[in-house]
Amino acid sequence: MNSPLRAFAAALALGFLVPLSPLVAPGAALAQNQPAGAPDEPLKQIALTDAQIQAYIAAAGEIEPVLDKAPQGDSAQLDAKTLTQLDAVAKKHQFASFQDFQDVAANIGLVIDGIDPETKKYVGADVMLKKQIAEVQADAKMPAADKKQALAELNDALKSIEPVKIPGNIELVTKLYDKLAAVGPQQN
Repeated sequence: MNSPLRAFAAALALGFLVPLSPLVAPGAALAQNQPAGAPDEPLKQIALTDAQIQAYIAAAGEIEPVLDKAPQGDSAQLDAKTLTQLDAVAKKHQFASFQDFQDVAANIGLVIDGIDPETKKYVGADVMLKKQIAEVQADAKMPAADKKQALAELNDALKSIEPVKIPGNIELVTKLYDKLAAVGPQQN
């Protein structure tokens, strides 16, 4: 995965199930630092500000090298040293903590999941997932087993889509889409 792009995906994967999107890389390997077996908490939707999104963009490039250096063991949790470093980077960019950074990243991701990258208009995560499902179904070169797994994952994601409850977030994220795309996963 490309450099600063991993920060966005990792931040989303660090505690939030967000449907696959053009800007959110599937399968980031990190999980939120919570006790083993702790239930997934629902996404805490917050009203984003322009300043928070700008701070996220600035912090993403510094978060990524810390995540790159994180121990890659069997545990899905980040160690205390890594969390301390992530908190320091987040605080440098005006976040209260790395968790605060994650909350902003998750809310950005929730909106990005519903933005059509071609038109840069918000159409909804369900529309984008249905488009991805159609693309996978039409892909004649994809091995049948891979196609079956991808379709199962996409259909599961479609069932668990959480609607954006704060419409103002759509306007802000859409306005800053190009800057966010520059720090998000790149398309192949």
